[in-house]
Order: sequence, then structure tokens, then C-alpha cells
Amino acid sequence: MRKFLLLLIAIFFAVFGYAQKTYIWCGSLIDGIAGQPSKDKTIVVEKNLILEIRDGFVQGGKDDKTIDLKSKTVMPGLMDMHVHLEEETKKGGYADRFIENPEDIAFEAARFAQITLMSGFTTVRDLGGTGVNIALRNAINKGIAIGPRIYTAGKAIGTTGGHADPTNGWSHAIMGDPGPKEGVVNGVDDCRKAVRQRYKDGADLIKITATGGVLSLAKNGSNPQFTEEEIRAIVETAKDYGFIVAAHAHGAEGMKRAIRAGVTSIEHGTYMDEEAMTLMKEHGTWYVPTIIAGRSVMDSAKIPGYFAAVVTPKALAVGPLIQATFGRAYKAGVKIAFGTDAGVYQHGKNYLEFVYMTEAGMPAMEAIKAATINAATLLGIQEKLGTIQNNKIADIIAVDGDPLKDMNLMKNVVFVMKEGKVYKQ
Repeated sequence: MRKFLLLLIAIFFAVFGYAQKTYIWCGSLIDGIAGQPSKDKTIVVEKNLILEIRDGFVQGGKDDKTIDLKSKTVMPGLMDMHVHLEEETKKGGYADRFIENPEDIAFEAARFAQITLMSGFTTVRDLGGTGVNIALRNAINKGIAIGPRIYTAGKAIGTTGGHADPTNGWSHAIMGDPGPKEGVVNGVDDCRKAVRQRYKDGADLIKITATGGVLSLAKNGSNPQFTEEEIRAIVETAKDYGFIVAAHAHGAEGMKRAIRAGVTSIEHGTYMDEEAMTLMKEHGTWYVPTIIAGRSVMDSAKIPGYFAAVVTPKALAVGPLIQATFGRAYKAGVKIAFGTDAGVYQHGKNYLEFVYMTEAGMPAMEAIKAATINAATLLGIQEKLGTIQNNKIADIIAVDGDPLKDMNLMKNVVFVMKEGKVYKQ
């Protein structure tokens, strides 16, 4: 009888195979839920899922794999809710749009994506580019390219002359009048058409520029650029297509219009006032601060010739303010998700946002949760990502030392697992 059972077991494994498990020994574990890390845990991963979390350092079977992170701090894969993977700041970079082809952009974007993943960010929200970001997402999903899981807006939506109008600053001879296909809208009908075009293009979400911006070749960096009726049309249409809406906004009035119209998140929020904060709490609107973007453009603007003349005064004015705004919003109880505006600074330095958030008064554990469970909740994927729990997708990273004592240690990502696959060890 015993021989017969052993034969059945052998046949079973021969037919169905043995699913190798990975046992990750964690010296310190931040799971994205508890307020304090736990010590001496083992995460058991099977294929792309977390099977269980066990006490102590548990040994697997002879065919299983063990990863020793007993001297590290382990946590969920980080999420950056505001990146631009198609670009990276440089002096005189405005000329690139006239000399680069989509193929050039794609190769650069693939490199930036890999840098981002190796920095511990396993999920990002790409908030606007040429549309190459959609192809990059697809390539990563197919395993052709290496990078984080991408939720992308494709091309952002703005008004004529607004922050997302790609022809700002061009010669009148070539400026033309781009429309909804290129993300430039005027009136409710255009707004609805632009959302539907993003759906046709394959975007995951919608990004609008509710106010002026810092780096666009236009004079005003904070004026409202949509009517509330237009934003409402975008939000309503987006809901029909299963999209959430992110709203770039520096000025308070444009911010309030976007919040009342139902956007999911406010990006930057530089001149956010108390009324805007109250509205955000009433409507459940998320705030994605991008402090590092403000600090970076301010520093770059001090370099002669780095930006176009129309941009420099905006960067010097807006840059120093975002960190203080973030501090007030956090204290006021506004919901906050981690986001950096990567591309405005060098990719791979996303960790600095943690440093700036804690400098402004957010506890270190809350900053990590902003980049894990909070970000996952903003995206609506909290049932499968954002924490280390049974049956969640195995996005797991580790850093040297204790980041709760020094957030600069978030730079030292020594282990990256995405969907059960190890990319850095």
C-alpha cells in the first residue's frame, strides 16, 4: 500500500511538477499595515504570490530557495504615483522634442524604467508623455523590457496654450492648433473626446493640467486652465471607461475646481489653501506632493541657461514652496500618496522624497505607507498590492539598515523582487 501511495505521489509530481517556493528570511519586516516593524520573520513565496508569513527563520524543502535578508529591513515594493519615464531633465533639453524620434524616446525610457525598478519602485504611475509610455508598459508586461509595473495616462490633457499643450513656445509657422487627439481641448465636447481617445490609445488613467505649470513654455505657472464644467465632463467620461483622473495643479482656484469636479488626486498642490484642504477631505481627494520636483527645479533654475527664460522665474518661485505646503496638508489630515515627478530630476533619486516628507513632519513609517498601501489604494489595487500579506502579489524589497531612524537609507535598496521574480540581490 505504501509503495502504491509513493507511486501516486511520484506520478502527481511528474505530471503537475513541484512548485518551488522561495523562503525570504527578514531581520526586520515592515508589512505596510502595522505601525512598527516585526522581527525575525520568513515570507514564503510561491510563483508570483505571497503564500504566508511565518515566525522565525523557516527552512524550506531541498528544492526550495532561501534568501537571507536577516541583516536587512524588508518591505513591500515601493510605488511612485507621479513619474515621467520618457524623459529626464538636462540643460537645454527643450530642443529634444525637435530632434528625437519615438524610437529614441523608447530606448531612453527603457533605461529609466530599469533604473526605477532597481531603486525599489515596483509600481509607478506615468503621468504624461508622447504615448511611448504605453508601449513601454506593454513591453514590460510581456517581459521584453525590465521595469516597474506601469499605470500610464499616455498623453496628458490640457487646454490651448495650457501646461499640456505640446506646441507652447513654438514658432507661429509650426505651432498649429492641436486638438483632442494630441490632448488639447476646449469645451465639454473636446474634453469627452480626449478621454475617449486616451481609451483608444490604451491608457490606464487620465491626467489633466488643471493649472499652469513650471516647465511649460508659458508665462503663468498657476492660473486655472479649465472650467469646472470641462473638468466634470472629463471625470464623468473617465468613470464610464474605468479611469481615475489625476490633476496637475499649482494654483488654489484650479485645484478647487478639480476637487469639486471629482478628480482622484491633486499633483503638486503648491498654493493649496485651507479651503482646498477642506474640500479634499470632504471629497476624499488624494494629494501627491512631489516635493523633490520643487526642490530640483529650483536648484536647476539657478544654473544660467538651464531653462528657457520664461521658465526660470516660475521655477524659482514655485520650487521652494511645495515642501511647506505638504507639511500643512499632512497636519490638516489630507490623504497623501507618494509621488515625485521623476524626470524633472534624475531617475533613481526617488528616495529623496522620503527624506523631504519626514523633514516636513511626516513620521517615517507614514512616509513608507504613503509609498505602499496608500499608493495602492489611490490606484484601486490595494487588494493585491501595497502590503506584505497572504495571497498578495510578491513585490518585495529590502534596504540596508533601519530607514525608520534615517530615511536616507532608502537609497540603499539591495534586494528587489517583483511578482515573485528577483531582479536585484
